[in-house]
Amino acid sequence: METPNYDFSYTVNRELSWLKFNERVLKEAADESVPLFERLKFISIFTSNLDEFFMIRVGSLHDLCLLGEESCDNKTGMTASQQLDSIFHAVPPLYRKRDNIFSEVQQLMAHNHVFHTAPQQLKNGSRKFVKHYFENRILPVLSPQIIDIHHPFPHLINKGIYIFLLLKDKSNKKMFGMIPLPSTLPKLIFTPGNKLEYILLEDILLEYSQEVFDSYRILEKNIISVTRNADINPDDEAYDMDEDYRCHMKKILKKRARLDPVRLEIQDTMSSEMEQYLSAKLHLRKEQIFYSCTPLDMKYVFTLAEHLPSVLRTRMSYPPFLPQCSPYISKKDSILSFVQKKDLLLSFPYEEIGPFLRLLKEAAFDQNVISIKITIYRLANQSKLAEYLCLAAENGKDVTILMELRARFDEQNNIGWAERMEETGCHVIYGFDEYKVHSKICLITRKGKNKIQYITQIGTGNYNEKTAKLYTDLSLLTSNESVGLDAVEFFKNMGIGKLDGYYDTLFVAPYGLKQGLMKQIDMEIEKAVSGREGKIIMKMNSLTDREMIDKLAQASQSGVRIQLIVRGICCLIPGLKGKTENISVISIVGRFLEHSRVYCFGEGSGMNIFISSADLMTRNMDRRVEIACPIADQNLKKQIYDMLQIYLHDTVKAKKLNRFGTYTEPENLEKNNLSAQQYFMREAAERSQWASLQEKKENLLKRAVLQLKNRSAFEK
Repeated sequence: METPNYDFSYTVNRELSWLKFNERVLKEAADESVPLFERLKFISIFTSNLDEFFMIRVGSLHDLCLLGEESCDNKTGMTASQQLDSIFHAVPPLYRKRDNIFSEVQQLMAHNHVFHTAPQQLKNGSRKFVKHYFENRILPVLSPQIIDIHHPFPHLINKGIYIFLLLKDKSNKKMFGMIPLPSTLPKLIFTPGNKLEYILLEDILLEYSQEVFDSYRILEKNIISVTRNADINPDDEAYDMDEDYRCHMKKILKKRARLDPVRLEIQDTMSSEMEQYLSAKLHLRKEQIFYSCTPLDMKYVFTLAEHLPSVLRTRMSYPPFLPQCSPYISKKDSILSFVQKKDLLLSFPYEEIGPFLRLLKEAAFDQNVISIKITIYRLANQSKLAEYLCLAAENGKDVTILMELRARFDEQNNIGWAERMEETGCHVIYGFDEYKVHSKICLITRKGKNKIQYITQIGTGNYNEKTAKLYTDLSLLTSNESVGLDAVEFFKNMGIGKLDGYYDTLFVAPYGLKQGLMKQIDMEIEKAVSGREGKIIMKMNSLTDREMIDKLAQASQSGVRIQLIVRGICCLIPGLKGKTENISVISIVGRFLEHSRVYCFGEGSGMNIFISSADLMTRNMDRRVEIACPIADQNLKKQIYDMLQIYLHDTVKAKKLNRFGTYTEPENLEKNNLSAQQYFMREAAERSQWASLQEKKENLLKRAVLQLKNRSAFEK
């Protein structure tokens, strides 16, 4: 396949850029300024990130290789097989780095009297307890098997943990055996006594596997885990057009566990005999086998948190922070009334999601509210938002929910909510076959005195109360009529399957978002070419779209100053003379996941700012339904611009991407010790306290005025 004539001098491969992002996550685990237990959690996050990377990204490259077509990356010209080779070369150093950091963190945890112990290291009393636990709780639920001519090699489930053994029977015949780790048992087993000591279930099973295969001699035993391709794209699956779409999605989910292996992980060591046998059975190359001294499944870390004594948990964790009340609106105020007069911007997780939830609750009971329409991509397992939508439907409101069932790994939860919502009277629709609906928009239509009123919410993140405490996102609540009319048109188009609708104010993908942003960049280019200052600031999760990268490079070459805040993948190399020398890129990885997308063009009163559900990725621009909304209120523009400036001046968590494609530590650390996330937490707390104080003063003043009136009436 012929590669288009791209300039590869200022672009890097998407997958390799992602691995560098995950390395930045791992660096948080190595950072001594991060509380100890949070460091352990970052190791767990790094591990789950890598798991998903192999399941999805490596899985999709694996599929491309099977097609036999030379599909080339438009950032480097590499084929799918070349990208896989590069990935398999880049990953082992990350395993070694993780092992070193995990070992260090475990030693520090032990100094703090939290002991992760192997069974063979236990003292007499604890060892006796664990053996008794194995014999009475673990052994009865095991499903071991030997592998021979009568017992074929079993299917290993995706990311399941197995004990794999080399055995000899009484006739000295060699064979293999396997014990799946039971999913019904606790992952952590705590020993009795005063100290906090725990053992992983797989370590116990490994230690006492001889009791399972008591008629065999164990020559070797190992802990293993297989990662399978989980990149199921329902758009590529053939299904009957008259089949219920939810049923189709349920069938797709069942296939996820049985796709091809893409990685084998082995804990500690393994003989070449065992390795060769497994690689042959799983059809894996040697490069797809990875050794780890760190546990292969790190999800246990979040269970461990529940067992830490409160004093210890406080000392080893981030200082507690709760999302604050917005300083612009009182809990006593009606959100519906407030937003009809003034736009409101919520900044998660620094401010709580409560005002938006209150808006929905008020709308559910407001006699003048006609309808509520919303797009949903991810929901919490327990969701007040979903409950209020159901309540609105039960109260006779017309509730339309555009539910995206293909939110990766949340499909089952979305299916469950969709079924429940339909039962309460909500009208649930499911979007498009080939385009995921990733936009975040909610429209409330209300009868006013003389005309219909629209209240629109547009956000950068999901309607998930849980992640709203963990992800940084922006949420705009507005009664702007132009935005409202576009929202009406948007939901109408979604209902009739029209993707190429026209909108006055909103940029809507797949046909209007990229074009709208390109036009804004062109306006900055025109400024620079005519001798005025062109300026662009963008904040996003990832930058991969080739057209957008080339347009930004063109802007740089025209003299536009461009500052990018890209948390994850960045396929653009900044600072290259004559190519991208006017572009700077930073990445911030910290306590909260940076998730907001903001696109800022120009400066001063003529500045245009958009918040969006979309990253500058090809899938967001061309293969999804996304929305970017302009900020009209000048005060909110200034608020967002000031936030961007704080990010750009972060010298604690920000890492700068240099012209060699590597991330470096911030400059002038001693002069300016600023952490953006710490700043926003402190600012939110101070503003909330100030607003609370002002409210108390107003209440006292009202009370004093009332007392004066009562006294005056009494005297008369």
